[in-house]
Amino acid sequence: MINILTLQHKIDFMLFKQRQLEGIRTGKVTLAFRKWKSTELKRGSQLKTSIGLVEITDIAIINEPHINEIDAEKAGFPSLEALMHSVHVNKEGRIYKIHVRYFGEDPRVRLRSKTKLGQGEISALKAKLLQLDKYSRNGFWTRDILLAIEENPKLRAADLATKTGKTKEWLKLNIRKLKNLGLTVSHDPGYELSDTGKLFIENIR
Repeated sequence: MINILTLQHKIDFMLFKQRQLEGIRTGKVTLAFRKWKSTELKRGSQLKTSIGLVEITDIAIINEPHINEIDAEKAGFPSLEALMHSVHVNKEGRIYKIHVRYFGEDPRVRLRSKTKLGQGEISALKAKLLQLDKYSRNGFWTRDILLAIEENPKLRAADLATKTGKTKEWLKLNIRKLKNLGLTVSHDPGYELSDTGKLFIENIR
C-alpha cells in the first residue's frame, strides 16, 4: 500500500526548498540527505508538496565519507560543503540517502477546483467534517473556521488564531485537514476558501 504522509509532524522533517522542488519536477534533483534518529519514510512513500506528489523511490542509511560532490549536485546543492551544512542542522541521528522523483499532481488540486457540487458530494463533505468535529477535543469547529477564513482571506495564521480563540499551532494543523478535503487554499500569508469551499459554504449557510 502506498504510504502518503499527510500529517504535518511527518512532513516537517522532509521539507524541501522551492528551488529543490523545481529541480525534482524537472528531474534534475534526484537525491535528498537528512539526519534523523529514526524515520517513517520508506520506499514508495509519497509527500504532498507545493509542486505535487514527490515519491521516495529508495532510502538507506549512509556514512558521511561516502557522500560526494556528485551527490551534492543531485541533491540541488552548489557544493558538498553546502549539503553537509544542511544535513548537520540536526545534531543527532544517522544520515539517510533518499532517492526522490516527481510522482504527479497533488490530488487536492482537483478536489478544490470544482465548479459545482452535487448533493451527494455535499453530503459526503458534511459527513467528513462531522467526523473531524466529533473527534476533536475542541468540539465542533469546522464550520466556524471555514466561515472565519471566508471573512478574513489571507489573514496571517497568528491573527486568525487570535480571532478564533485558537492557538496558532492548533489552527495550522486543523486547517490542513480542511485543505486535504479540498476546502481551503494556503497562501503566504494566510488562507482562503477554495472554489469547492465557497460552493460548500453557500450550500450549508
